[in-house]
Order: sequence, then structure tokens, then C-alpha cells
Amino acid sequence: MTRFWITLPQAVDLVLHALDNMEGGEIFIPKIPSMRVTDLAEAIAPGVPRDVIGIRPGEKLHELLITSDEARHAIDAGDVYLVMPEHPWWDEMGPSAVGKACDDDFVYASDTNDEWLSIDQLRSVLAA
Repeated sequence: MTRFWITLPQAVDLVLHALDNMEGGEIFIPKIPSMRVTDLAEAIAPGVPRDVIGIRPGEKLHELLITSDEARHAIDAGDVYLVMPEHPWWDEMGPSAVGKACDDDFVYASDTNDEWLSIDQLRSVLAA
């Protein structure tokens, strides 16, 4: 089971970045690290035995921030991904000026993310 990890300062920076850069209608998705839930448990309580109870009803194994359907309208804009509106007028505004279009089959999921937090990194984030 994996999850994305965002700190409060990163969330505030994302909101401020969106306020400064939005045109209207686009969705800002931060590029943030993933972590394994088992690593989080180890970071919080090292060496403590854990019972694996399995997935609960309604629970997902991994988080998905950009689906393959949304990828058709997604742009890699550096520190964030932008999912552009599906409005005809949006194409006239030149969204390609802010970044590179994502591949049509792109998916931004916590289990396939390129950036991961280690147990030691999780401990230092939790201690802050």
C-alpha cells in the first residue's frame, strides 16, 4: 500500500503558486514523493510487530492523482502538473507555453512515482 506525502509548507506553497499562476479552470497537482505505509509504520514504531489485516472495503492500494483519462489534458509544468479544462476556448490560450504535454497514457500514481521517501526521511519529516 502506497500513499503520496505532502507537508503543510508544501501544501501552502502549492496554493500560493496556483493563485499566482492560474488562468482559470486548470487543476494544479504537486510533484511530491511517495511512501509505503509499512515504511511509515517502521519510522514511527521501529521493530514493533504488526498484524497485516489486508485491504478494507473502499480502501485503495495506491493513490492516483492523474488518471489516463486526465493525461490527455495534462501538462508537466516543472514542479507541478496541470490538468487543463476541456473547453474549446482553452486551446487558444496556449497552454503549451507553461510546459510539456504529458503522454496520453501517463498516470501519476503513488506506486509508480519516481520519488520515494525512505524510512529515515520519513522520520526526519515526522520530527520536524
